Amino acid sequence: MATPHNSANKGEIAKTVLMPGDPLRAEFIAKTFLENVVCYNKVRGMLGFTGKYKGKEISVQGSGMGIPSMGIYSWELFHEYDVDNIIRIGTIGAIADNVNLRDVIIGMGACTNSNYAAQFDLPGTYAPTASFELLRRAVEAAENHGKPYHVGNILSSDTFYDDSNSTAKWQKMNVLGVEMESAALYMNAARAGKNALCIATVSDCPLKNLSLPAEERQTSFTDMMEIALETAVNI
Repeated sequence: MATPHNSANKGEIAKTVLMPGDPLRAEFIAKTFLENVVCYNKVRGMLGFTGKYKGKEISVQGSGMGIPSMGIYSWELFHEYDVDNIIRIGTIGAIADNVNLRDVIIGMGACTNSNYAAQFDLPGTYAPTASFELLRRAVEAAENHGKPYHVGNILSSDTFYDDSNSTAKWQKMNVLGVEMESAALYMNAARAGKNALCIATVSDCPLKNLSLPAEERQTSFTDMMEIALETAVNI
C-alpha cells in the first residue's frame, strides 16, 4: 500500500535500499549500474527504482536533504515496506585534516546537533551507530576497490549555514566529516531492529574553502556507489 510519500506497493522495493540525498543521483545509479530497472516512486520528485545488480534485487531512492526528510523516508521503508537494510550514499564535508576531496568516508557513528532522539524519551544521550555487518562488508568492498577511504565518526548537522561556525570544534574530537542525514537513519534503524550505514564522498572541505561543482557531485562519485553496491550484494 502506498504511503503519503511513496507510491510503491509492497513487494516493489527490495530488502536493501541505497539512499542518496539527491533523487537525480538515484536515477543515475539505477540507469548506470542496475539491470531490469523499474521506477516505483515519483511522489514529490523523490525518485525510487528497483533493479538487479549481479543478479541481486536492489532498490535506490532519494532521501532528500536533512534529518527530517531522511527520518520520514527511512521510517516508511523500514516499517511500511519491510526493508531490512538502508545504505546512505551521499556527499560529506571533510573536517579532519587527513581527509581530502573525493575520499570516501564510512560512518561508524553519527554525532548530531539535532533533537531527533527526543522522540524516543530516553533517560540519557543516545549514540547513533552503524550496523556492524554492513560496516564490515563496506570496509571489505573498499579494500577490494583500492580507493582512499576512512572509517570513523561523522556529524549529522541540522544546519548547513552555521551561524556559530562550530565545525572546527568537532575537529578536535576526531570527527571526520559533516553531513545532514545519517543520525536519523541510524536511530530509525535501531528502533526498527534493522540495519543502516552511511558511505559518503567528500565533496567539500569547509575549513579549507575547497569544494566540487554540483554536476560532479551528482554523477561522478562512482567509487562510493560501487562500494555500496558491492556491500549490498554481499549482505
